[in-house]
Amino acid sequence: MAKEEDFKNITVNRKARHEYSILQTFEAGIVLQGTEVKSLRQGKANLVDSYASLRNGEIWLIGAHISEYTQGNINNHIPVRDRKLLLNKNEIRRLIGKVKEKGLTLIPLRLYFKNGKVKVELALAKGKKVYDKRESIAKRDLQREQERRIKF
Repeated sequence: MAKEEDFKNITVNRKARHEYSILQTFEAGIVLQGTEVKSLRQGKANLVDSYASLRNGEIWLIGAHISEYTQGNINNHIPVRDRKLLLNKNEIRRLIGKVKEKGLTLIPLRLYFKNGKVKVELALAKGKKVYDKRESIAKRDLQREQERRIKF
């Protein structure tokens, strides 16, 4: 059982939970270059507008922005590049089948450190319609109002 101290969030994709209905989540490793890890330790990453895609039986993270390392030299990494995700072969097969279904996509929810390794929480999600978003906002506002009443 992992302790709470073992996890350290780097960045969270808050927009994802608003735009999509999350069906299932997966934990994936990520292939990084040296200066990317140093930049992530400083918390310089952004997952907004990023997604995961299938290519040649592999899963790639596209559109994630990891800022250049400030103390880096000429060998610094490219901030927005495609990064390979590391998953179990059975998980990849399952995801390939699910993504081929109509309307399902893979989106990253958060980047975090787990026992010193960078991990990506990947979600199998379905896009929300405008009325679903309004419904979610209404539920959230109602819940906040109830919590305020309970406090007083």
